[in-house]
Amino acid sequence: MPEPDKSPGADNTNELSYASISPAGRVGLLDVAFSRINYGFGAMVIVGLPFIAWYIHLGQNPLVLMLWSGWYLAGFLALRSLYRRYQRERAERRHVTTWRRWLPVVQGIALGYGFSMVIPPLLTAGHASFEFQLVYFCAVAAIVAGNSVHSSPVLSVFRCFFLTGWGGVTMLLPFSFPDHWHYVLPLALLHTLTMLRHSAISHQFFLKNIVLQEQAEKALYDMNLFLTTASHDLRQPVHAMGFLIESISRNNRDPALHQALADLRQSVRSATQMFNALLDLSRIESGRVQIKTEAINLAEVVTTVATIFREEARNRALELRVHLPAGLAVALADTTLLRQSLSNLLHNALRYTREGGILLAIRRRGGGWRCEVWDSGIGIATGDSANIFSPYFRNEHAWDIDSAGHGLGLAVVARCCALMGAEYGFRSREGSGSCFWIQLPATTLAQPPASAGLHEPASTQAQPLWSGSCLVIDDDPLVRSAWATMLDAWGLKVACADSGRQAFGLLDAGLTPDAIFCDQRLRSGESGFEVLRALLERLPAASGAMISGELESPELAVAEEQGYLVLAKPVNPTELQAVLGHWFAAKA
Repeated sequence: MPEPDKSPGADNTNELSYASISPAGRVGLLDVAFSRINYGFGAMVIVGLPFIAWYIHLGQNPLVLMLWSGWYLAGFLALRSLYRRYQRERAERRHVTTWRRWLPVVQGIALGYGFSMVIPPLLTAGHASFEFQLVYFCAVAAIVAGNSVHSSPVLSVFRCFFLTGWGGVTMLLPFSFPDHWHYVLPLALLHTLTMLRHSAISHQFFLKNIVLQEQAEKALYDMNLFLTTASHDLRQPVHAMGFLIESISRNNRDPALHQALADLRQSVRSATQMFNALLDLSRIESGRVQIKTEAINLAEVVTTVATIFREEARNRALELRVHLPAGLAVALADTTLLRQSLSNLLHNALRYTREGGILLAIRRRGGGWRCEVWDSGIGIATGDSANIFSPYFRNEHAWDIDSAGHGLGLAVVARCCALMGAEYGFRSREGSGSCFWIQLPATTLAQPPASAGLHEPASTQAQPLWSGSCLVIDDDPLVRSAWATMLDAWGLKVACADSGRQAFGLLDAGLTPDAIFCDQRLRSGESGFEVLRALLERLPAASGAMISGELESPELAVAEEQGYLVLAKPVNPTELQAVLGHWFAAKA
C-alpha cells in the first residue's frame, strides 16, 4: 500500500487514502464534493421559505430569517460563477495544481455553509416555539445525513461542514430546548457518531470506486496498446491468405473446389472485419479518436460507402441500391466516424441477408437528416432489442446464418454516434428484415459541392488488366510469395525485395516497374514510406502505394496528407485490381 498522503485534507485510514489514487482521481472526488455544496446553497433557499412563513405565523419579525435565506441565495449565485471557473481550470487537466489550489477553497466554502445553519437557532431561541425549533433541528439532521454521502468523497470537506453546522446546532441545544435539552442532546450525540462513521464508510466507497476505475482504464490501455502493436503481425498471415486464395481461384479448373474457395474467401473477409472492429472499438474506448464535427455532404459519404460494398453485394447475389434526396443533404458530423458507422451497418446487412437486397438511403426527418440502411434479412429477435448495440452481443438469429464475428460492429456504431452526439436506432420485424438509422442535425455548406459527387457510382467490377510489371517490397517471405503468385495469375510481371537496398539493386539491374507496393514496417529498420518516396523519385513514371497493418502510424498519416495511396492490410484483391486497372489505364 502506498504511503498515506500528508497533504491537507488527506484521510489517513488503514484502508485507502488519497495516495492510492491518481491526481485526476482526486480532482474527480473534489468535483463531486464541490457540486454538492453548490447544490446545498440553492436547496437551503427553498428550505428557508417554510420557516420564514412559520415564523411570521408565530407573530415574530421575519427579517432575520429573510436575511439568512438571502445569504444562501447570494452564496448560490456566487458559487455558480466560482464553480464555472473551477471547471475551466479542471478542463486544462493540470490535476495536481487544481487539487492544491481548490481544496482549501472548497473547505472554506464548506465551513461557511455549515456555520450559516447555526444562525436560525441562535437568533430564534426564546422567540420561536418548541415545535419550530424541533422541526428545524430535524431538518438540519436530514441535511447532514445527505451530505455525509455526497460531500464525503473529500472527507475533509464534509468534516468542515459537519463540525461547524451540526456541531454548532448541537452546542445550542440547551438554548433551543431549555426544558428538554437533556433528552435531545443524547440523540444529537448519537447522530454525530453515526454520521461520522457513515461518512468514513462512504469515503472509502468513493476511493475504492476510483481505484477500480483506474485499474480498468489501465487494463483497457494495455489491451489497446497490445492490439495496436500486434495488428501488423496479426494481419500478415490473413493478408497473404487473401492473395493466395485469389491466385488459386484464377488458376482453378476444378468445379468441386469453387465452394471451398468461396468459403475460404468469406473466412478471410470475416477475419478482416473482426480485426477492424476490434481495433476501431479499442481506439474509441481509449479516447484516441479525434472528433472533427463539420458540415459534410451526406451524398458523397453514402456513395463512397456504397462503392466499397457493391462488389461484395454482387458476389452474394444481392442488390445494393442507393436512395438520395432530390436536393443537397448537408449535416453536422465527423466524416470518418460517419463513414465507419455506415460501413459497419452495411457490412452487417450484407452478412445477414440471404436474398433480396440492401437499401442505403438519406431521408429528411424533422430538423435533420437520417441515414438509413434497410435489408431484407433475418431480422432481430424481440428479446434481443435492448442489447443489440452492446459489445460482444449477437442476435439470436445471427448464429443461424453466420457463426463468424464477435458482435462488435454495432457496438462500434453506437460508440461512433455517441462521440458525434448523433441519435441512432433501429426497427425490425423478425424474419422480414431491419432498418438501422443514424440521425444527424442539418446545416449548410459554405461552398456548393461539385455535382459529380451526387450521383450513384458506377460499377466497381474489376476491369481487365493491361500488361505491366510490379515491384513489391516486404520483409515477410510468405507475403512476398503470395504477392508473386497472385500478380502472376493476373498476367503481370512481378519482382520482390525484402528491403530498400535490395529494391534499388533490382533497379540498378535494369528493372523499371510500372507499379510499386511497399510495406510500412521493414525489419531492416528502414521506413517504408521513405523507401517508396525514394523509389518514385527515381522512377517518376511509376505509380506507388503504401501497404500497412498499422492503421495509426504517424508516417502513414503524413503519406496520406501528401497524396500517397495507403492500403490497409489485409488488402482486398478486388480493390487492388481496381487500383492497378486505374494506374495502367492512365498509362495507356
